[in-house]
Amino acid sequence: MIEAIKKLIAGGEQLAQQAYVLYKPLVENIIASQNKDVNHICRTLDGILDFCFDAQMLLLYRKLCHYLWDIDPESTAFYINAYREIWDEEGKMFENDIDVVN
Repeated sequence: MIEAIKKLIAGGEQLAQQAYVLYKPLVENIIASQNKDVNHICRTLDGILDFCFDAQMLLLYRKLCHYLWDIDPESTAFYINAYREIWDEEGKMFENDIDVVN
């Protein structure tokens, strides 16, 4: 049973690493091109949210949330709260940042 759980965790970590390789250029492109397409940004955040158990993916998520804030604060608040509801039991996602929701 413990070995099966270890394999599951390792599989999730590998999947998160693959997702990072795919999502990192997407996030960088959105920001570098100053893309203001809220639907595109939100779809990207939706995909990244599934992997926010991984520190690298969480950094991408935060980076894109910060970018989205100037474009659409309401959507940004939605994604911050979505992260908190799913992953952030201790309230640490933005602990070193200005609280952009309140």
